[in-house]
Amino acid sequence: MTHFGAVVREERERLRRRDRRFSLRQVALRVGVEPAYLSKIERGRVPPPSEAVTRRLAQELGQNPDVLLALAGKVSGDLLAIIRARPRLFAELLRQLEEAPDHAVLRVVREVRDGEW
Repeated sequence: MTHFGAVVREERERLRRRDRRFSLRQVALRVGVEPAYLSKIERGRVPPPSEAVTRRLAQELGQNPDVLLALAGKVSGDLLAIIRARPRLFAELLRQLEEAPDHAVLRVVREVRDGEW
């Protein structure tokens, strides 16, 4: 939980150093939450927000929503639907990829993406 908030705060602060529109108050208003709530999220005082709020934060901060959702301990609804369609297969795939080095995982992703079935 704390890691999610720390990443959000770090990225927001990085952007704020270049653009004052990324103050806590302004970002909170643009993503549709109270500034006090965003502050609590960033400090790890409350659990990460809903998928919808996390997605809006990701968009606002220029981050990958799937990465922020993972840091929040969540899986996006569309990915969850894919996993639920073939739970055994995806569980086995993820377990096999768990120990694989990044370059091997990337090779699998490229092959699936570019392969002809």
